[in-house]
Amino acid sequence: MANKEKITRHSPLVRLIHWSVVFSTFTLILSGMFQLPLAKRYFIDQIPGLTWSSNYRVTVMLHYIAALVLLSAVSFHVVYHLIRKEFNLLPRKGDLRESYLIIKSMFGFGEEPKSDKYLAEQRLAYVYMAFSFFLIIVTGIIKIIKNLPSVTLSDGFLDWTTNIHNLATFMIIFGIIAHLGAFVIKANWPLLPSMFTGKVDLEYVKHRHSKWYEKLQK
Repeated sequence: MANKEKITRHSPLVRLIHWSVVFSTFTLILSGMFQLPLAKRYFIDQIPGLTWSSNYRVTVMLHYIAALVLLSAVSFHVVYHLIRKEFNLLPRKGDLRESYLIIKSMFGFGEEPKSDKYLAEQRLAYVYMAFSFFLIIVTGIIKIIKNLPSVTLSDGFLDWTTNIHNLATFMIIFGIIAHLGAFVIKANWPLLPSMFTGKVDLEYVKHRHSKWYEKLQK
């Protein structure tokens, strides 16, 4: 507990990893789209400051740098929480039903069940995004390996790799839209500042995350 009014939800290191994933992901999506080449086709490279967007060498290098940042952030995230034995974001039995009850309560039907540090739908969303990132990282590594002079992969395998890579990209875009869309709901507003400051109102925790609050008291 930080003080009587605020409570720490995310440490500075956790926030650093989160924003590293955010910026590297958006950079990957944009640089990947510029390579299609959308920048040339839709005159994006005519916009001041974006003339580089149609330069394949620049966008590929940008894509690789962002991929390295993402891979480093994801790897650190996994190792960090394994060492600390923090598994709050992993799904639990009954999360689907609990998510249904939480969503239903937001529209005025029934009461919201008591929640831990993370809501049930946040745990389910975490697994969805983790799987999407796993697909895009694995297929991305394969796409890099195929460029090595000593490596020969079949065309069929590379086609599947590219298709899965593209599918994972759209899965991540959908996940980002859903993640940001959750903040349209007023009940989620108090969580938004925590990704910048790391803290949430203590009264909010008592009201909505009572299970977590009870653990903190102990």
